[in-house]
Amino acid sequence: MSGLRRTSALALAGGIMLLTGCQDPAGTSSAAGTPTSSAAASAAAAVRKDTPAPAASPASSPAGTSAPSRGSATGSPERATATPAGRAATAVAGCRNLAAGDAVKTEVTRMYRHDVTHFQHIEPEPHTFFYGQCGTVRYAATRFQPFAGATQAELVGMQDEGGAIKYFRDSGGGWVYIASDGLPAGPHGCGDIPAIPDALATAWGNCLFGR
Repeated sequence: MSGLRRTSALALAGGIMLLTGCQDPAGTSSAAGTPTSSAAASAAAAVRKDTPAPAASPASSPAGTSAPSRGSATGSPERATATPAGRAATAVAGCRNLAAGDAVKTEVTRMYRHDVTHFQHIEPEPHTFFYGQCGTVRYAATRFQPFAGATQAELVGMQDEGGAIKYFRDSGGGWVYIASDGLPAGPHGCGDIPAIPDALATAWGNCLFGR
């Protein structure tokens, strides 16, 4: 009886061992498989880590915005100051206003009668004769009027002159006619006459008090 029990116990122990042996490979395989799977996952993670991320593309410019052009950076040049209309400056040193004697008035009138109008019955209008000198050059300005005995042609001719002031210069060879007021005259009087030096025009008060 005791021998039968021993045999049964051995058989039971052998069965248990057999079952355990059958399960060990699976357990071992499962245990071995786990590290393999972990290694594969680690390798995949390493690949992902070592692979550089794609470079971010630069942000596009906002719609409607463009880089400033060279022209907009420099700007258009400021515009140049406009040249004043009218006379060009005539700078002559040493200009001075002089008193006009009868001799000067006679010389100027004679030249104007003979070389310009050919009118004999004209004379300088009172209080409108200007005389001066710049360096060695003399200047004169006056308005002419007809006097008693003037012919119809002279009267009409002087009317056409419009009472404009006439300008003369003597550089040493006698008086010559150089300019006339415009019609109408400029707002600055003889200051608007290019042939008359600025300093002399100023000394003459721009000939305005004789108008």
